[in-house]
Amino acid sequence: MKSAPGPFKSVDRTIFRRLFDLAMPIVGLNLLSVLTLAVDTAMCGRLRNAEEALTALGFAGQLVFLLMVAMLGLTVGTVAFISRAHGARQSDRINHVLHQSILLTYLVSIAVAIVGNLAAGQIMEWLGAEAEVRDLAVSYLRPLLSLTVFFYLNMLFAAALRAVGNTMLPFMIALLSNLINIVLNYGLILGRLGLPAMGVRGAAWGTVISQAVAVILMVLILRRDVVYGVRARLGFARLDRPLARDLFRIGAPAALDMLVLNIAFLSVVGMLARVAQVAVAAHGVGLRVQSLAFVPGLGVSQAIGAMVGNALGASDEPEARQVVHSGIILSTAIMTFLGLSIVFGATPIIAIFDIDPATELGRYSILWMQVLGWGMPVVGIHIALIGMLRGAGATNASLMINIVGTLIIQVPLSWFLGFVVGWGAFGIWVAVPISFVVRMFLGILAYRRGQWARQGATL
Repeated sequence: MKSAPGPFKSVDRTIFRRLFDLAMPIVGLNLLSVLTLAVDTAMCGRLRNAEEALTALGFAGQLVFLLMVAMLGLTVGTVAFISRAHGARQSDRINHVLHQSILLTYLVSIAVAIVGNLAAGQIMEWLGAEAEVRDLAVSYLRPLLSLTVFFYLNMLFAAALRAVGNTMLPFMIALLSNLINIVLNYGLILGRLGLPAMGVRGAAWGTVISQAVAVILMVLILRRDVVYGVRARLGFARLDRPLARDLFRIGAPAALDMLVLNIAFLSVVGMLARVAQVAVAAHGVGLRVQSLAFVPGLGVSQAIGAMVGNALGASDEPEARQVVHSGIILSTAIMTFLGLSIVFGATPIIAIFDIDPATELGRYSILWMQVLGWGMPVVGIHIALIGMLRGAGATNASLMINIVGTLIIQVPLSWFLGFVVGWGAFGIWVAVPISFVVRMFLGILAYRRGQWARQGATL
């Protein structure tokens, strides 16, 4: 059988415009989400124990990222089913899936709060955090873990609305929430505005309170039928077990996908801790920059997933392929521009965090950001193709791509280049963009085989 044409084709301008309009508020929303961590980092950089505080946030950031794993699977499954129902114009199905996803969110939040609080300190030690840094990291994590339900519900509502083509409402609510977060963090971290100086722990409380406000606003708005066909019901009901199984059948590989990626990030932190603790601090700063830089491409990827799901729900495979073509071009262009900006602007970027480029922390931070920047164009292609697979419900394929790129390529190569070859932190970091080249080629192969489209049409 002749394989499908490759993803690098001319685009339909109408579809490109629809994708752009859907993606930009998602980009804004994701930037605001990442801004939460960036604000924490910038303000904690002004504390007396700034280096210890930034190192603690570097370690804690890995576990915060891991928190998303438990919920990501559910949101991917929710988007796959709601986008398909929206494409088929089934509003009752949309609201049933959303309500069941809310019930499952409660269960996941309780499990994460219990397990996370019990294990946070031990995980920090496993990563190589010294005693003082470990204690600071745990004090930051406890509020986030205990009240993670607000974080998860924000993720769920944004995903469900994205699946029906409304990305502006989550963006506007997140904008207000982040303004509240900035004000609260300024007061609670540094002891301004009449609030107590709580240091690193204050950063967490500012974040949690702002997330709670966002959830309350979203529920109040959705109960007024502002988004046609979508209503938020928070009450308890009988769990639809077959639907729950289907949501996790589609979502579990995406969660495992994120887990594999997080294992790679954790392994990088663990290796860097054995090179120098200051390299971990630099990695933490770099992660804030990386998160911001990846956000536009990830926003396009999420928009691709929603539009691919809508097209397959309407049994229109040619449109789904046009969405992928447009998405690759848009994602790659954005990521290339951002990558070059990071490479040539690394020094002024670290100045935002009050880091002197002449210090060891400054030199490590610049090195990591330059390695990151040169790999961004390849990342743009890769995440567009992952959006296609997730939107189609072909999450097993995206999982296998990530397993190969991460566990078979990145982790062993980081160890080999960092310790066997002796390149230290540079060797550990440079394996990351190399692994994305492998992921990109595997994604192109998955597109050409076409199984994603057939699977999505029968979901």
